[in-house]
Amino acid sequence: MAIGFRQHLRQQLHKAAADAARPFVSWTEPWEGLDPLSFFLLGPSCGFRERFFWSDRSGSTIFAGLGVAYAIETEKMGDRFDDMEAGRRRWEGMTEPCGAADGPPILFGGFSFDPHRPRAEWWRGFPAGKLVAPAALLAVRNGRTTLTVTVPTDQKGRDWERIGRLLDRLDGSMSVSKRLPPLMANEEEEKERWLAAVREAIAAIRARELDKVVLARARRLTFAEAVDAAAVLGRLREQQPFSYLFAFEQDGRCFLGASPEQLVQKEGETCRSVCLAGSVRRGGGLEEDERLGAWLQQDRKNREEHQFVVQMIGRLFASVCDTVEMPPAPQLLKLPHIQHLCTPVIGHGCRERSVLRLVELMHPTPALGGTPRDRALEAIGALEPLDRGWYAAPIGWVDGEGNGEWAVAIRSALLVGKEAVLFAGCGIVADSHPDSEYEETNVKMIPMLSALGVMNDG
Repeated sequence: MAIGFRQHLRQQLHKAAADAARPFVSWTEPWEGLDPLSFFLLGPSCGFRERFFWSDRSGSTIFAGLGVAYAIETEKMGDRFDDMEAGRRRWEGMTEPCGAADGPPILFGGFSFDPHRPRAEWWRGFPAGKLVAPAALLAVRNGRTTLTVTVPTDQKGRDWERIGRLLDRLDGSMSVSKRLPPLMANEEEEKERWLAAVREAIAAIRARELDKVVLARARRLTFAEAVDAAAVLGRLREQQPFSYLFAFEQDGRCFLGASPEQLVQKEGETCRSVCLAGSVRRGGGLEEDERLGAWLQQDRKNREEHQFVVQMIGRLFASVCDTVEMPPAPQLLKLPHIQHLCTPVIGHGCRERSVLRLVELMHPTPALGGTPRDRALEAIGALEPLDRGWYAAPIGWVDGEGNGEWAVAIRSALLVGKEAVLFAGCGIVADSHPDSEYEETNVKMIPMLSALGVMNDG
């Protein structure tokens, strides 16, 4: 099947490109039995410098992309989401779908947390907003796997050559190595400054200048050699089976992680979100774990932090939907290293055409920024000792009909050569204690430390 498919696809692509009236042609064919992570692994050997990966929490929707057929990018601040939505609509009419394709390929990408913040060098290449259509996309949806190839119809550029190499390699057996290089250095990024920022935030909240603010910190790891993003993703897939997995790699830099938090999903006139705020570690045994979970559900500080998020998302959904469903009390979401207060929200009769508009309305939620939003963002800019870049910001995908799903890019790291920069944050309210908040960020770094083969030494 594979040899015949390669020949068939090449012939059809060239014919479709010659006959097309649009700048791009996109061909989709069923392709069963190929692991998306193995597909991701193939990128560098085929000459692709860009790679993308997305898996939802259930594993029913997985995308692995290689190369960039088309990119939409913005450095605008106030209207960056409008800019990206306009680009998405242009993309709708630029591609001629062929084979089993029923529309333009999905766009995958992300946004920075705060476009007004000066960008640190480690975030070079990660602008205020960016969406890309991969040149080759392996998609798994509800058990069905397809391969989509998107190329310019002028048949120029190196993507035609790279696609040829990719098709030649799809027959071979591929396995993702879990080997990671030895750790050489583990550096805290300005711990005392962060603790001082927490103390200052608590004072501002108690003075009623704001209700809540989320403060993040970073840790920099240095390894003996460059870290393979595919190996880290493979470990995350094993260790964090109920999280969103994501990776956005370009120009030797890869931002990746395993996030438990959905920002928003849109399917037709139905939209969904998950309020996730308030957390505690997992217990060493069943009895301790249940005791910690019960404490979390009753703790005033964590319930208050959670309720800020519930109120904001509930109000927002009510403003764009006919009806909104949510349970009366938060549930527990138990992950391998941490448990969270969790309230799912469903909106019916959504009047927004595009999920990007919902992303704009929701970012940042009180779980990632604070409340009131504007005051919290001002406090983050004044107090937080780092540039978040794409950390704690929206990452996800959108299709030609405006449907899609976006997560919040937490439990994440930026890989740059031999270095990995890890990020974690926590919500500060009036009852917060700096040392406790610091320990909470340590717990939140465990998933990435484990995926990188590093023990959490605090």
